[in-house]
Amino acid sequence: MTCPSAMPPSSTSPSTPHIIELPWQPPEQLFPLCRGEEKSVFLDSGGPAEQERHRWSFLCPRPAGHLTLPLEEIRHFPRHLRQFLAVHAPEEGPSSPWPDLPFTGGVIGLLSYEAGMAHEGLTSRHETDCPAFTALACRNLFIFDRLEQRLWWASADGSPPPDAPHIPTSPECRNPPITPAAEQNTSAWQDAVQTVRDYIAAGDIFQANLTMRWTAPRPENLDLHGLYERLRTACPAPFGAWFHTPGFTLLSASVERFLSLDHQGRIETRPIKGTCPVSPDPHQNDILKKTLRHDEKELAENLMITDLMRHDIGRVCQLGSVAVPQLFAVERFAHVHHLVSSVTGQLKTGQDAAALLAATIPPGSVTGAPKYRAMEIIDEVETSARGAYCGTFFRLGWGGDLDSAVIIRSISATGEHLRVGAGGGITYPSHPEREYKEMCLKAAPLLTVLHTYEH
Repeated sequence: MTCPSAMPPSSTSPSTPHIIELPWQPPEQLFPLCRGEEKSVFLDSGGPAEQERHRWSFLCPRPAGHLTLPLEEIRHFPRHLRQFLAVHAPEEGPSSPWPDLPFTGGVIGLLSYEAGMAHEGLTSRHETDCPAFTALACRNLFIFDRLEQRLWWASADGSPPPDAPHIPTSPECRNPPITPAAEQNTSAWQDAVQTVRDYIAAGDIFQANLTMRWTAPRPENLDLHGLYERLRTACPAPFGAWFHTPGFTLLSASVERFLSLDHQGRIETRPIKGTCPVSPDPHQNDILKKTLRHDEKELAENLMITDLMRHDIGRVCQLGSVAVPQLFAVERFAHVHHLVSSVTGQLKTGQDAAALLAATIPPGSVTGAPKYRAMEIIDEVETSARGAYCGTFFRLGWGGDLDSAVIIRSISATGEHLRVGAGGGITYPSHPEREYKEMCLKAAPLLTVLHTYEH
């Protein structure tokens, strides 16, 4: 892409915000612009573009600002987030009407699982090298409409789009495969399932989401960009993401929307609970979906989390506005089917996206019910910090609109380690062996990507 044809109109001054349409290029052709940048972010929707959650992608190869907060400051993150958004917002409106696009710039960031614990007044016994809160200000970005194959460049300061990136030649494989090690063996994890069941039997909780992590040393010469390209090909997902900062990178293939908030104050959350495999045989696939749709344990698990999310968003919603328009829908993703519900509400006057995040983190689908006690038990029985896994990844637009995902199906990269997490909801009818198989089913595509990646 070059830019005489892609430059803003001559009447637009260099400092005036603008959006311009460019000739179509798919996101993967522009992702190499992130190579070599200290910070970059790519919200990467994969899968069938006909569905709204899969349609739009956003690429910011050079963010304008970076904010991090330690756990000690997490209770104040809504104030810091509002200030960070305001500091980087355009000083004046665009010179021409902006197209009806879902996101034209703002803040993209994440809140770790431990950040959610801390905001609820809990302290984890585990140490983590993941930032509690980190965010990037995105004033200049590409916007991709995968359905209509249209591309725009949005710039808050009137900058032209960068030239087309150089596509590097893939290096030959010279290193052994990356093989993450499970932090617990089969029997130890199944014992943890039984411990959770014992707490349920004693009346402490109704459900808890139990997870485990796989960890590998990060190879010194690892090409994270190449690894993400492989992940997005192997695991296309509606909430895929590349989020790169000094010292921490998230490579996400998340399938779960956490919260969305539009300009009219309408909220939606889509909790996922209930899983079964995908079969290449259509007849067998129908049997699997029917079985999932009528599985009493999976339905109960989904219902409890749906009710929890009704409570959480109700903290900031208008009285009587919370509804459940979808319950127990079976949706197909790249490697599994899930039971997905939808909870909606109308934001109260005086509340905003930061308040909505504060009222709901960490996501209910990865904690349990009651939420506070479930988090205490999770911290007791799990053997490591979750970090970014089970946290929240979000984009907050200049006008206050929000979309976010639960960080699942992801690879976290620090300076020294690569980590993958997986888990599932435990209720009293849970069978430890079955829960272990479900957890491994979720982790398998990510572990395969690491093990087969040529680096």
